[in-house]
Amino acid sequence: MRFQRVLSAAVVATILGAVPGMAMDAKIYPYHAKQNFCPAGLQPVTLGGVICCGTPNQSVSYQSVMQHPAQTRSHRVASARADCPVGVKGCR
Repeated sequence: MRFQRVLSAAVVATILGAVPGMAMDAKIYPYHAKQNFCPAGLQPVTLGGVICCGTPNQSVSYQSVMQHPAQTRSHRVASARADCPVGVKGCR
């Protein structure tokens, strides 16, 4: 499994190196994981939705970028109603 991750990182690096200008425009986000199986000097990163080893060029993680803002809900408190007997004018 570790070999596949390193291999996929090498493939991504090769693809980015082969396409001129794409390496500078690609957003490489850090991926926060409990374990780091990357070689020394590299860390898990997300590149185009794929997790591989590399050096991030963004300061925030992809997960925090993709979080939708929480919608605030307003709660209306019903006003106290007067006790209106049937037939009294002015009550609803």
